[in-house]
Amino acid sequence: MTSLTRPAIPPRAADASAAQRGLWLGALGVAIFALTFPMTRLAVGPAEAPQLPPGFVTAGRAAGAGLLSLAYLLATRAPWPQRRHLPTLALSALGTVIGFPLGIALALREVPAMHAAVVTGILPLATAAVAAVALRQRASAGFWACAVLGCALVLGFAAHEGGGALSVADGWLLLAVASAAGGYVAGARLATEWPAEQVISWVLVLSLPLTAPLAWAWWPAAPASASAWGGFAYVTVFSMWLGFFAWYRALALGGTLRVSQVQLLQPFLALLFAVPLLGEALEPSTLVFALAVLATVAIGRRLPAHNPPTRSIPTKETTP
Repeated sequence: MTSLTRPAIPPRAADASAAQRGLWLGALGVAIFALTFPMTRLAVGPAEAPQLPPGFVTAGRAAGAGLLSLAYLLATRAPWPQRRHLPTLALSALGTVIGFPLGIALALREVPAMHAAVVTGILPLATAAVAAVALRQRASAGFWACAVLGCALVLGFAAHEGGGALSVADGWLLLAVASAAGGYVAGARLATEWPAEQVISWVLVLSLPLTAPLAWAWWPAAPASASAWGGFAYVTVFSMWLGFFAWYRALALGGTLRVSQVQLLQPFLALLFAVPLLGEALEPSTLVFALAVLATVAIGRRLPAHNPPTRSIPTKETTP
């Protein structure tokens, strides 16, 4: 009798397929996150024409996404996190819910979205460095060379555009980078055990006791433009919530070291988005640097990067 059972996929082919899906999901997450800079700039406005307060944008986007997450978790009947997951959830919240949004909101009140995009271009290297330490992932010397080269390119671009000078706003942006790197790695660790959608949703829901009162306290006293509220809506629904559905799943499937390098494209996508949304000028040098970064990413993804062997986890331990 002919068996109707589908042939098993060889482990090596399955790993390659998962890595490829991780890269595509990573690209989708990066595209969503790239719009965060111009949309946040719309939300907070420049110093000469302020819109929504940076503190409100930070807390409000997390609180709004937290309410969406609560509805999602209830609708899917997701189980509660276990006590052992709470420290990692807290680290993820500290980086992605507080540190990164606050850093870019404060910085974008003072600098254009294009400036913020290039300064935060070092995020992939920061994420890879944190992952190498925290997750004990290994990469070849060539992989690290590509990562360093890519980051050198975006830093060189920042120096070219800004004259090499760092401001207080740059300090906020660097703090945002450090926060996001830690938050991404913490979220990626959780996403290897349970669905990425549940990871970011629980991070946001457990942050509600902090973010909701702050959003209420910092509710804007002065009216803001429709475009400011539109930018706020985007960073709430997409940057703070749906983007992480793709991003955490990508990090879990493709490996944090490798997928994080796709983020090298994020500053250049943000530059392109800033042109129609904010009217910022796009210089020809931007395209030159973008092509160079694309080449670096293409080479880096073909070099070895390995996750450490993982032991199987009992079924009762794989859900929050």
